[in-house]
Amino acid sequence: MEESVWKFSESDGSVVVHTGVTGPAARTGHRLTIAMRAWTAVVTLKDLVPNRIAATISVDSMQVEAGEGGLTPMTGAEKSLARMNALKSMRADKYPEISYQSEALTATAHRYRADGTLTIHGRTRPLSLDFEVVETAAGRQISTDATITQSDFGIKPYSLMMGTLKVADDVRVVVDVARAR
Repeated sequence: MEESVWKFSESDGSVVVHTGVTGPAARTGHRLTIAMRAWTAVVTLKDLVPNRIAATISVDSMQVEAGEGGLTPMTGAEKSLARMNALKSMRADKYPEISYQSEALTATAHRYRADGTLTIHGRTRPLSLDFEVVETAAGRQISTDATITQSDFGIKPYSLMMGTLKVADDVRVVVDVARAR
């Protein structure tokens, strides 16, 4: 068996987090799009078939790209404040990385299912990810989309106005990468 490795980083694609808002004053809040700017992923292959994934994201690399909804458009200062609040909620000073390790990859038509563990905020939970793989003339487009519940990892979603406006507990994480031929 021949083992090989594919390495990915932020130059190969994106890791984007989408938040929602909840509470009686939810219409006043912004749904955020947050880009994670520093991350790496290593896919180990045996005989050119993926069998393991290991990924790490730097929590401090988050940048608020956009805020939809709310009473007014989101300003640059509000994006900075949202970033600071997110870093505080995630205790980035104590837990600077998010990591994912798969134990097994199962192939299906144009997809792979990774069964593994996700570690955020010092807590590890099982997480299965379905990766779509699309062959293109340039190579492969690989994507996955997962919903993560912050409180499962001990993160208290940010809230203000005495809890009448809160970041939704569930966040959506979208990963898109390209692998050239």
